[in-house]
Amino acid sequence: MSNEQTTNSITELNQQAAEGSQAAFDSKAFLSRLTRRPGIYQMFNSAGDILYVGKAKNLKNRVSSYFRATGLNGKTQALVSRIADIQVTVTNSETEALLLEQNLIKANRPPYNILLRDDKSYPYIFVSTGQKYPAVRFHRGAKRQKGRYFGPFPSSGAVRDSLAIMQKVFRIRQCEESFFKNRSRPCLQYQIKRCSAPCVDLPSEESYQADIRHAMMFLDGKNSAIMDELASQMEQASEQLNFEEAAIYRDQISSLQQIQEQQYVSGQTGDADVIGCAVQSGSVCMHMLFVRAGRVIGSKVYHPKVSIEETMPELLSAFIAQWYLGSGREIPQTLISSVEVDGKECLEEALSERSGRKVALIHKVRSDKAGWQRLAQTNAEQQLQSHLASKQNIYNRYLALQDALQLDSPPQRLECFDISHSSGEATVASCVVFDRNGPLKTDYRHFNIEDITPGDDYAAMHQALRRRYTRLKKGEGKLPDILLIDGGKGQVSQAIDVLAELQINEVLIVGVAKGSDRKAGLETLIMAETGTEITLKSDSPALHLIQYVRDEAHRFAITGHRARRGKARKKSSLEGIPGVGPKRRRELLKHFGSVQSIETASIEEIAKVSTISRKIAEDIYAILHPDH
Repeated sequence: MSNEQTTNSITELNQQAAEGSQAAFDSKAFLSRLTRRPGIYQMFNSAGDILYVGKAKNLKNRVSSYFRATGLNGKTQALVSRIADIQVTVTNSETEALLLEQNLIKANRPPYNILLRDDKSYPYIFVSTGQKYPAVRFHRGAKRQKGRYFGPFPSSGAVRDSLAIMQKVFRIRQCEESFFKNRSRPCLQYQIKRCSAPCVDLPSEESYQADIRHAMMFLDGKNSAIMDELASQMEQASEQLNFEEAAIYRDQISSLQQIQEQQYVSGQTGDADVIGCAVQSGSVCMHMLFVRAGRVIGSKVYHPKVSIEETMPELLSAFIAQWYLGSGREIPQTLISSVEVDGKECLEEALSERSGRKVALIHKVRSDKAGWQRLAQTNAEQQLQSHLASKQNIYNRYLALQDALQLDSPPQRLECFDISHSSGEATVASCVVFDRNGPLKTDYRHFNIEDITPGDDYAAMHQALRRRYTRLKKGEGKLPDILLIDGGKGQVSQAIDVLAELQINEVLIVGVAKGSDRKAGLETLIMAETGTEITLKSDSPALHLIQYVRDEAHRFAITGHRARRGKARKKSSLEGIPGVGPKRRRELLKHFGSVQSIETASIEEIAKVSTISRKIAEDIYAILHPDH
């Protein structure tokens, strides 16, 4: 039976089922006839509009999971409630299903699938190698000119960054032919030492061609080979007492060394795309780092529309499939993700088939690749925080919070408290403040908790609230409209007692209690005035705002706790670091010259000391920077 026939026959079954039950989709009848072969399924609403496209190794098992009695999140429930028809197409393999799924997503753009909107052609760097004095330029479009094309680069900014580096290090021209051929004297680029003025034959052809060759080696990622050549040339120039020329080579070597250090490259070769993923408060950020010939050439950030996929492995799988299979984008030999993706083997097979060579999808990496992975993940997390803090996003969530809590007007100011300690040691309470523009960090406060039974969170909360609102009652700050308490009824009761004692009646107290399995999206709101409990839908913008504020209070509490706990160690500096004995201290001081230099060094720089492993470098950095 052909794919078209299979689709038609299943649709007929759906129509028959719909005739028997017009009120809702008859999933039981549909599933009883569904095949267990691989394929794709398309979900439609009553108007015939496509809602979602998915693929499955076993269609019956996968589609059945949408109609189970328990365990569905709010987003999936919303999708299922709209289903009026499901059409399936059987394929020969899961890989074939994956490719068909991406074609249908690209063609139909279903609202419940991850959707990307980036179909621009990618820029390249063009070197006009057939000329006496070749130029190096930005290029986008058809490759008709004679010369070498390097790329593609992820963005025009990445191309311009590389061009700026080559102009500074190798002093090669980037001007158009009409400008180049009509010069009678050097232009401004020569005056600021960004070009050697080949337009007026100042450099010899041999010298300029050597610079072009080095520039192309740079684009190929052969920085070490370039530096070896430049070191030899610097030595020869010094021996011939040509110190001005030797200084030029010295500066080129220095610039290339700085570029290497900034890009986590030390001899690594090959192409890779590195994908960091961050998920928080109903939002997702994907940060892609592009590595070509062992050199980081740029990055891109995406906030894909997400309605179904929840876990990070599922999100990464859907994103990677649509990014590479739903377009004609270049597929590198290696894809590095922050965690193992869902359906890894199937994705690898599909990517390999599309690219014509073996593609590896990995997440356990070492050395430079681990550095790229950490960089991508850190950027994903930071970009997500910026996205969550955007003014329009925040304001829309304030409006949703007004509706959810049935307030007369949107709240102007929120405060949230949390407690952090290690088995009762160094207890610290945090207070974070949000207004209509997002986090108001100038009003954040830490409270070092003293004179309580270690581990008594209720007493810690009481002390922090009493100290905070005694000051506010005296006019030292603004009272919030809503006071959020990270905790259950016990913590909320402490807030009620403190505000009643201080005769503060105009603040709405709301507890934020985690669900039974402590997963984000299942929080319960406890209204202090009535004692009622509210559970918002997992995709509610109001819940996302509360999660964002609560997570920020948690982060700030941990920061304060670590700073307090590490204060004594910080005073003793290197003396108090586990695993760093006299020998390692000597090596560190010998390498950096002073304790102050060690304190300002990165983890990567500390790990360059011969006796310091990556793990010890991380421990040193963590203790010297307790606020990070």
